[in-house]
Amino acid sequence: MINESFWSPVLLSVEVASIALIFVLIIGNLFAGFMHRKNFRGKVIIETIILLPIVLPPTVVGFLLIVVFGVNSPIGRFIETLFDQPIMFTWWAAVIASTVVAFPLMYQACKTGFLSIEKEIEDAARVDGASEWKSFLFITLPLAYKAIISGAILSFARALGEFGATLMFAGNLPGITQTMPTAIYVALESGNMTLAWMWVIVTIFISFIMLLVSSLIK
Repeated sequence: MINESFWSPVLLSVEVASIALIFVLIIGNLFAGFMHRKNFRGKVIIETIILLPIVLPPTVVGFLLIVVFGVNSPIGRFIETLFDQPIMFTWWAAVIASTVVAFPLMYQACKTGFLSIEKEIEDAARVDGASEWKSFLFITLPLAYKAIISGAILSFARALGEFGATLMFAGNLPGITQTMPTAIYVALESGNMTLAWMWVIVTIFISFIMLLVSSLIK
């Protein structure tokens, strides 16, 4: 029983963080690539909005997710109609919350990597006939791979440790949405310090490995 109750949040946290990482990798690279190449009025405002989850309290992020995806919103009603159930308090709600809080880290890392590339290299690819997409795919991404990998590692670690927004938006349902951070909170509240310490140690260990790898690839 102790094994099942221990491993369930661990595996769920890794699954949620992994799926969130896939989303932030794709969206972060594409969005950072677009913003890197384009200059337009309001660009600073959009980038500031993108980075807001870094500084906003997790409860505010959770509140906004409820507003956007809740049953009273058009998006929430559409999802409920499409899947015959609301998205709140589901596994996917945990993924969305983790994606939102991890995305700014991925975006910022990609942007830093793209800015480090000499503009002449990308211009030369275009002169040789490469389209914007091919230039981005075969020139920009490979040259910025260290920043992208670093951002991916930090995003995974951030998604793994997400608590506030997940608790508000996805809840704390054992075996469904209970990740390690929420499980630690419940264990601490119930006085089960042994179980809480076990999850804390696992979280610290994974985060340490992630940060160590991130430092080594720079």
